[in-house]
Order: sequence, then C-alpha cells, then structure tokens
Amino acid sequence: MFPEFFARVQGITVYDPLAELLGSAEGGIIEYRYEDAVRLAGHSCPTVAGAWLMTRAALRALYGEALPQRGGLRVDFAEPLESGVTGVIASVATLITGAAGAGGFKGLGGRFSRRNLLCFGVEGVADLRFTRLDNAATVHCRFLPNSVAADPRLGALLPAVVHEQATPEERLLFGQLWQERVRRLLLDHADDPAVVAVHPAHG
Repeated sequence: MFPEFFARVQGITVYDPLAELLGSAEGGIIEYRYEDAVRLAGHSCPTVAGAWLMTRAALRALYGEALPQRGGLRVDFAEPLESGVTGVIASVATLITGAAGAGGFKGLGGRFSRRNLLCFGVEGVADLRFTRLDNAATVHCRFLPNSVAADPRLGALLPAVVHEQATPEERLLFGQLWQERVRRLLLDHADDPAVVAVHPAHG
C-alpha cells in the first residue's frame, strides 16, 4: 500500500494518437498518476518527484489548457545518460511524454515514431529541455529540491539504515521522514518556481 498522499498528487492527462488508433485507450486519453511513476522507478524519492513535477510544468507551459500530445515531444538532457540520476528522470519523462531513445517504438506506417526523441549530453540545456514537434515551442526546466529541506533526523538515521544497523523503529521512522519531504515537494511546492523553474528557450 502506498502512502496516502500519493493519491492527492495532481495527475497528468495526455492524448496519445497511437493509443487511440490501436484502441488502447478510449479517445486516446491517458491519465498518469504519481503512483505510475513510483511503480516504474520502484521507489518514491525527490528525484522521482522532481521528474514528475518538471514534466508536468513543461507540459503546462507548452500546451496551456490543451491536452499534451504523447509522442509529440522531444526531451533533451544536459547530462549523459549514465550520470547520476539522469536515467531515473528520463524514465519518468518517457512514461508521460512517450519520448524514447534509440530503442523506442519505430512507428507505424511512417507515423507515431517515438525513437530518438530522448537525447542526452546536449549542449545549451540547463537540466531538461522539452520541445514540441509540431511547432518547435521549447521550454527549459530545472528542479531545485534543496529549497525544501529534509528533516534533520534523516542525516543521523541514514548511516544506520544504509549499513543495516538501524532498529525496526528507526527504519520505519526513516521511511516516514523520507516520504514527508517528497510529500512537501509534490503537494506544497508543486507550483513553486523556487523548486521547479520553467522558462522558454529564448528566456
């Protein structure tokens, strides 16, 4: 069972024309929930939360009130794929946008290709850059989680947990405190520009 706050995180709804064509989703409408990102990553942490929030903010900036088109975006990363948590962030971005690397879906009848829409080590990108394929509109996104401080008890608990020296009570407290920070990021700071910064390419 997931922490209860997961269900309170605002979902992301997209239109996927391939899903519509293949009858995978009625009208091609797919709603993703934060739980989907957690299932994909296998855990919930500030990185997964940040990937969710950056993607959500980018889609809002690029599409406004219109439904974002899954498969209609390119996502560029400043860092190489193997660097730090880049791969985790990329997996969440792929889930929602459909943008994939060299191993992505190659298309159907010359349409719907998702391949090579996820690129890494791209110059001129802050953290992430999202680009619409239909009109070339572009936004850059940065995630600044340090502005939301973790509970100071986490620092003391972490070594014991990592080295398997923590008591069951300490392990439970560690998980609760860890998710409390994630909760604050996703619910209290979802639209906070000090945490999720979005600006157009020319900005």
